[in-house]
Amino acid sequence: MSDEAALPDTGAVESAPKQEAADLVADLADAPHLGRLLIALDIDGTVLLEDDTLSPGVVEAITHAHRAGHEVMLATGRSWDSTHTIMDRLGIRPEYAVCSNGAIVMRRVGGVDATEYERAHVETFDPSEVLALLGEHLSGAHFLVELPDGTRKFTDYLDDWNLEKAHKVTFAELSAEPVCRVVVVAPEQTDQDFLELVERIGLTQVSYAIGWTAWLDIAPQGVDKSTALELVRGWLGIAPERVLVMGDGRNDIEMMQWAVRNGGRAIAMHQGPPEVHAAAGEVGLSVTEGGVAAILRAL
Repeated sequence: MSDEAALPDTGAVESAPKQEAADLVADLADAPHLGRLLIALDIDGTVLLEDDTLSPGVVEAITHAHRAGHEVMLATGRSWDSTHTIMDRLGIRPEYAVCSNGAIVMRRVGGVDATEYERAHVETFDPSEVLALLGEHLSGAHFLVELPDGTRKFTDYLDDWNLEKAHKVTFAELSAEPVCRVVVVAPEQTDQDFLELVERIGLTQVSYAIGWTAWLDIAPQGVDKSTALELVRGWLGIAPERVLVMGDGRNDIEMMQWAVRNGGRAIAMHQGPPEVHAAAGEVGLSVTEGGVAAILRAL
């Protein structure tokens, strides 16, 4: 028996024409990365502590998640002006950022090292009716509106709000044109007072979220962080079950329900209220304990 005859069968190899093989490689390159996660993080109470310092270990954990191929972005109630500064502190340049509770989606212009962003999606509404209603019931409240181009107008000083480049106006001037959001701060009210007020007057034509303290954040009807994140998820080509969101406030409830409903994960910060815990289904460590870092390091 010859040496050749003694060799075991090696199987068959099917070759393909060069162009066919090139097309296959291109298709694979264009397909979404199966292991990639879309990670959306709230800012205040999630990556930032109450004193405006970063949650322990969050920068290193986000860097770790990026190196693993995940897309880490912010989904916040903040305007873009005070969102991009937090991105700088976290050392991230995500392709998208969700601002103003979903009314604004910013998109990076250029490659991964680019620093310029543009408005990719904007939602607006006529604020006149809701402002008249709230003005009637909250005579001592302070009001702020955000316009589609990011300009902000306010009636009185708002504690803990960045009013740099904002313009002080009369209450009547707030309704002069369509806005992306209305913010109401009532120093003498509590969050429970706001919950009762909203139920009593029936804010049915808008979406709203009530903060830890006495402030009410109003967006166009049907708009919240989840509606903006669904746009981003589609643009990035990431499967619904490959979504992870983290937050601590009532304005995070819809994005948590959206993530869980579609097979993804939602994790509430430990210090969040019971309704936020219930929406997420998972509760992590508090922001002071480094809750975001603990989750991202475990990925």
